[in-house]
Amino acid sequence: MKKKKWPLIIGIIVAGLLLIVTGVVLYIVWFLPDIPVKEVKVESTTERIERGKYLANHVVVCMDCHSKRDWSKFSGPMVAGTEGQGGEVFDQKMGFPGSFMSPNITPFRLKEWTDAEIYRAITSGVSEDGHPLFPIMPYPSYGTLDTEDIFAVIAYIRSIPSLDNTTTRSAPTFPMNIILHIIPAIASPQVKPPATDTIRYGEYLVRAAGCIECHTPAEHGQIVKTLAFTGGRVFQMPDGSLLESSNITPDAETGIGKWTKEAFLFRFKAYDMSTYQPPVLQKGEMQSIMPWTMYAGMDTTDLISIYQYLHSLAPVNNKVKKTKQNI
Repeated sequence: MKKKKWPLIIGIIVAGLLLIVTGVVLYIVWFLPDIPVKEVKVESTTERIERGKYLANHVVVCMDCHSKRDWSKFSGPMVAGTEGQGGEVFDQKMGFPGSFMSPNITPFRLKEWTDAEIYRAITSGVSEDGHPLFPIMPYPSYGTLDTEDIFAVIAYIRSIPSLDNTTTRSAPTFPMNIILHIIPAIASPQVKPPATDTIRYGEYLVRAAGCIECHTPAEHGQIVKTLAFTGGRVFQMPDGSLLESSNITPDAETGIGKWTKEAFLFRFKAYDMSTYQPPVLQKGEMQSIMPWTMYAGMDTTDLISIYQYLHSLAPVNNKVKKTKQNI
């Protein structure tokens, strides 16, 4: 008789465990993320709008993902007149766990949002209706930036032309559709270091620019932080070719260890749109996912600080290829 009871007991235990797991999953999906909307009111001063314009176009580069890029040309320069309209797709072909589309961030879509809701979305990754955002927009990093810089970005995107463009909602695959609910966190802003503190200021700018996101290997769409800045993250380009990001640690052989400050500056400034015309690429020519034409507008002092910070990191030998065969 006792032996006959074991299947029943095991069945009850399994059923109980399934019930607990189901309850936890339902709690996560129904009640998380639980990030409150704090009272925030952003005054749109001329100074804030100008600072926000600089950040959104040349440092944080919001306009990189939230505009249309012309992938027929090198580095996919932004198409004039599409600033903030959204619509860029990041999906399984690029190694992401689902299909994610950048939303419209012009006043067309945000006019009903409060400043507090926009602040929460940028710094905590929660939309106005409470659903979590995938951190392709690196909100965990943005949540550590100086509050004034975030306010400047908000003031700027409030000021750009309203573009009538409705985008579809992103669709994460399982289990990311569940995991996504536990990623958002309350912002922990830090005061921006003075520009005279070159290394700390450079580290701040690197966080703002999201360098770690592309220049670090990723698994299931999430970067492997122990391999930060070593390169090797793979992106599929619109023509089907694969591109690996560069190692930007100061390794002399495989990174930027031999780069002088002048060479680093030249690499960025060479793509200044006031003098540079992105060439139309032919089949097989090397493309780049990096928005060079946007970063080229970064202030020279800021670029030097980034250079100094990157050269303060531990060098890691990791040789990566620029391109792979089409698939």
